Amino acid sequence: MTEALQILTTQYGLFAMGVAFAVMLFAGFTKGAIGFGLPMICVSGVGSVLPAEIAIAALILPGLTTNLWQSLRGGLGPAWVALKQYWRLNLVLLFSIYAFAQLVVIISETLLFIILGTGITVFVSLQIVGWIPHIPARLATKFQMPVGLISGFFGGLSGVWGPPILLYLLSQKIPKSEMVRIQGISFLVGAIVLTGAHLQSGLLNKVTTPLSAWMILPAFAGMAIGFKVQDRLDQEKFRKITLFVLAFAGLNLLRRGLFG
Repeated sequence: MTEALQILTTQYGLFAMGVAFAVMLFAGFTKGAIGFGLPMICVSGVGSVLPAEIAIAALILPGLTTNLWQSLRGGLGPAWVALKQYWRLNLVLLFSIYAFAQLVVIISETLLFIILGTGITVFVSLQIVGWIPHIPARLATKFQMPVGLISGFFGGLSGVWGPPILLYLLSQKIPKSEMVRIQGISFLVGAIVLTGAHLQSGLLNKVTTPLSAWMILPAFAGMAIGFKVQDRLDQEKFRKITLFVLAFAGLNLLRRGLFG
């Protein structure tokens, strides 16, 4: 596993690798503190110093393991209830992530950066201005499948499928603890299929798989700290700071896609 790190360090430099691990530590902290943000921060931050495909590969195993931790933190019973309640969303999410993930190794890095940058910037902008979609309760179930499809499109291409799901849950005014659990279940379902899809696509290979495994360490360390400060943290203030950081990172990805 250390050989893979040596290869990447030789190719991209010690500074880039150090930034990548620091970004993952912050991403884990953010996920522990507010329940989401790890993929967006990882893709934006790591993608600023490493190629997009490596940034996506790096987040896959940390995403899988941290989402398992998040979804089961409240116990297996509540997690099972959440899975049954949102099975339509998660089923469509599963198949669409698998399908769109095959495009990552086909489309150009320029287009990938544009898609990533646009998706992150639009979502963050909506969150900063406080926009929440209104979906009547009687139609909520019918919206699960379209939300799963849209999430799967972005998830397959970028490893970031949380924003549409988060907006959907916010529209239903679900209590915070339950929303974090539901997000964790959907994130876990997506992470499992994304791992399998990229083992097949080749994005996870003899170099990127060890990198992704190493990234679990800072992600877990950050998440543990995030959990500890969750109740004492001014979450709204921290959320806004995180969103502005993500907005900057999303615009930077757009810049890389449009201007190189």
